[in-house]
This record gives sequence, structure tokens and C-alpha cells, in this order.
Amino acid sequence: MTVNLAAYEDNLNVVKDFDPMLLWRWFSRISATPHPSFHEEALVADIIEWATAHGLSARRDGIGNVIIKKPATKGYEDREPIALQAHLDMVPQANEGTLHDFATDPIRLRLHPDDDAWLMATGTTLGADNGIGMASCLAVLEDDSLAHPELEVLLTMTEETGMVGVIGLKANELTSKIMVNTDTEEIGEVYIGCAGGIDADLSLPLTWQENSFDAALSLTIKGLRGGHSGLDIDKNRGNAIKLMARVLAKLLGDFDGQFAISHIKGGTLRNAIPREAQVVISCPQSSLSALTDAINHATAQIFEEFKQVEPSFTAIIETAKPDQKALTWASSLQAIHLINALPSGVVRQSDLAKDTVETSLSFGQLKMDDDALKCVLLIRSLVDSGKDAVCDTLSSIAHLSGAQIAFAGDYVGWNPDANSVITPITTQLYAQILGHQPDIKVIHAGLECGLIKQSHPDMDIVSIGPTIKNAHSPDEMVHIESVAVYWRLLTEILANAPLKR
Repeated sequence: MTVNLAAYEDNLNVVKDFDPMLLWRWFSRISATPHPSFHEEALVADIIEWATAHGLSARRDGIGNVIIKKPATKGYEDREPIALQAHLDMVPQANEGTLHDFATDPIRLRLHPDDDAWLMATGTTLGADNGIGMASCLAVLEDDSLAHPELEVLLTMTEETGMVGVIGLKANELTSKIMVNTDTEEIGEVYIGCAGGIDADLSLPLTWQENSFDAALSLTIKGLRGGHSGLDIDKNRGNAIKLMARVLAKLLGDFDGQFAISHIKGGTLRNAIPREAQVVISCPQSSLSALTDAINHATAQIFEEFKQVEPSFTAIIETAKPDQKALTWASSLQAIHLINALPSGVVRQSDLAKDTVETSLSFGQLKMDDDALKCVLLIRSLVDSGKDAVCDTLSSIAHLSGAQIAFAGDYVGWNPDANSVITPITTQLYAQILGHQPDIKVIHAGLECGLIKQSHPDMDIVSIGPTIKNAHSPDEMVHIESVAVYWRLLTEILANAPLKR
């Protein structure tokens, strides 16, 4: 057992009264084992060791995905086998001031301080995305009281950073023709389709010079809500990088040539809306007061505009020691215009799916090194043409600004299947549990289902899950009672698996 036992016991103590206990025990175990993207090996080793000890067939495919099989319960041998699917990794985000190494430190569970109906982590992302789904898959494997057909559990590698596991999933790795994906984040909803996506990386060459200015200012934007760059992109939340660029652009008219960028950064992940950003500008001492006033004025305007959705928005302006080198004015100007010009947010609402974003992009990360300014974006769309149009826009901006652009990690969307067998079964069972019809939705986020259907085109898929809020941010939380509802639906689906065709 590779899990941090002390953290496991602490986590268990938090969830000891939750239902279903078997699922929550697995989630405590998962949380106590570090598993950010690209660091899933300890968790994989623990799962494989457990499965083998319990007499289950467990293996890893060529890309590292975990595949575990369990025979049908007696009387269910003539039912269609069902695959359950979750991803192994979590998004690593911590509050400023929280010292946490996601590669080595466990997640510490706690109840929400103001509402004990919700479970959170201590200063970090919770990992309910997709840890609750993963825990439910493993709980199903462990619970011998459940009625179910032959089961396959697929736990995929590094979903949050490039869909690595499903991109590498080979044809015929799974024999099931029905799959339940467990990555939905709203109780009462069934997902039957999702957006595709592609990564865009812009690189702007920089020109440095010896810093001739005798003063410097640091601007830090923080306190934003952040969130999932797909599911939360239409919630009008502030993007720290874009707000910082807006402030810098405001300075250009009155302070031409009177400052230079020596340091700039923002965001930490491509698929999370940036919560923090920072820039350090060098300037003459004589301009320090006027620049401070201008920045204060610009950030005050932003707060007034965003105060309803971003009440904790904070702009910290501090004097700093000038760096030995800074960008030339021309290079500073070029960088500011590029960051300010790059779009981020909703591009188009869907005409077919009500209240659904069709196309968006999120400016997720800004980095600087000695050679280049690097802008990291994620484009999502329900339609390939929308995705292509945004790529063309970014290419034009790169061309005009003198930046290079590269696209990578293109993944397909998941289109609804009009002939699905599992969707009507799920809908009927959910209606019985809820007392009303569930919402059948196509969502603006990247689930693995579309890529799974590329390697397994006959797979009939639905996605379900409990209510998770603020995924990809340290404010992530899962609604405790919704997990019990989700578990009931999942086990009812297995107990009502259709007969083999």
C-alpha cells in the first residue's frame, strides 16, 4: 500500500459518516496518494496491488492506462458487459501561501467552513474531478453485494494535461460495447456529448537591454475565482492575465517610453482560468508616483466592473528594486499589445444546444524566459469549423505581432448517438430516482468520450456524476449528498444492464 497512511486516516475521519462509505473510503485513499498529471504512478501501483490481491484481472496498456476486469454476478452473464471509466490525474492548484508539493504531498480533506453539505481540501484543489468517479469505479469492483454484468474499469492517464491516456488507447483494448464515463459534475444531468479542443502556444521573441531606470513597480493581481476553462468560461469570471494586460495597455498613452517590463507571468495551467498574475516594470523615479496613481485608477475601475462576480479581486502595487536588465521599449510595447490582443472567453453560443457555449478559448498561462514571451491557450468547440476559425484568428494575431504559433493536442468532440441504448436506460432510471426528468446535455468541456469512440467506434457512452463546483481551483468542492444519489444511479444502471444483442 503506497498511500500516506496518516493522511488516509485523517481523511477517513472527515468522511466517516458519509454514504456510501465504501466510495468515500476509496476517495480518502485516493486523496492520500499524490496524483497530479504526470505523477500518477504511486496511485496506479496502489490500485494494481489492491486489485491483484482481490483476485481481479488488472493490467496496464502500452500508454499506462489501468484496465481491471470483474466477472458478471450470477444471473447476469447474459447481459451486455459495461465499462466504467475515470481518469487517474487531478489538477494541481494551491492558494497563495499554501505550501504544497502535489507530487509528494497528500490532499487533506475538510468540510466547507460555512456549509458542511460540501467537502473541500485544505488550501488546494480537492481532486473530486475525477477522484469521486474513480472512487466509484473501484468501490463497484470491491462491493460483491452489487448486481452487475461483466465489468471493465478503465482508468486513464493524464487526462487533465492533453488527454494522454485516451489518445494512446488502442483499438480492442476493451471488449464492452457500453460505457459509463464518471466525469460529469452536476447531479441531475446526463452528458451525451462534449466539445473538442486544441492547444495553442504563441512565442514572442524578446529584446533585452541593460536597465537604465532607477525605480521599479510590481503589480500583482490575485483573489480571482478561477475555475474550469470550459465549464466556467461563460460565468464572466476575471482572467488575471487579461486584466493585467488591460492595466498595462492603459499606461501606454501617457507613459510612452517611461517604463519597461522586466518580469511578467500569470496562470499555472492551460485548462484553468488564471487566478493570479504579476508584472514588474522599471521606470524613472520621477514617474513612480504618476505610474502608481494610473495603475490604482485602472485597477479600481476593474474592481468596480467585476465586484459582483469577483468580490475578492485584489491588486497589490509595491515598489521594487530595479532588475539589472529590462525589455526595450519596443519589445515591452510588442508584448503588451500581444497579451492585450489575444482573446479569451466565449466566442459563440450554440444554436442547437440551449444555454451551451459552442466555441471558446482560454488564455491559461503566461511565461517569460530570456528568449521569449510564451502565451498558452486552450481552444474548445462543439464544431470543428469553430475550432478552426479561432485557430485562424490566433494565427493572424501572431503574424501581426511577430510571434510564432504552434498548435498541438488536437482532440475530437463527442457527438450524441441517436441510436444509443444506454441513454434511455439511464434517463428512465434517473427520473425514477430524482422524481423528475434529468437534463440531457452536450457540454462545453473536454471529456474523454470522443477519443474513446475513435479507438472504439461502437462504444455507446453516457456520462454521469455528482455535483462538483469550482473544479480546477482551490475552491473546488463536492456536494456530499449528491454523491449518494450518483452512486444509486450508477449501481441501478449496472443492475439494469440490457441483454446481449
